[in-house]
Amino acid sequence: MSAQPDHAPVTVYAPAPGAPAELLAQLRADRRADTWVPAFEQEWAAALEESRRTFSFAALYEVVQVWQGRIAPSPAVDAFVASGYDDSEFVDMAELRGRRR
Repeated sequence: MSAQPDHAPVTVYAPAPGAPAELLAQLRADRRADTWVPAFEQEWAAALEESRRTFSFAALYEVVQVWQGRIAPSPAVDAFVASGYDDSEFVDMAELRGRRR
């Protein structure tokens, strides 16, 4: 019998060393900086404390990954909102659920 696992180990996402600073710079440059920067800093501080307690970077990596995911689509969302696209005829799922009762 082999002591080797029969599956490949999961690769942990590790952002570049400068990723948190670059991300914070992007957040500060965004028009939503008044809300995003304090939220990021709060999540980062909590992750940093957990990292100190657990000796793991996982929480810090997760904060960076989550915020990169939040900021990446923001230009497309801004363009959609600025386009004036009329979405007033969307399907309201809550209304449909209420009709079934």
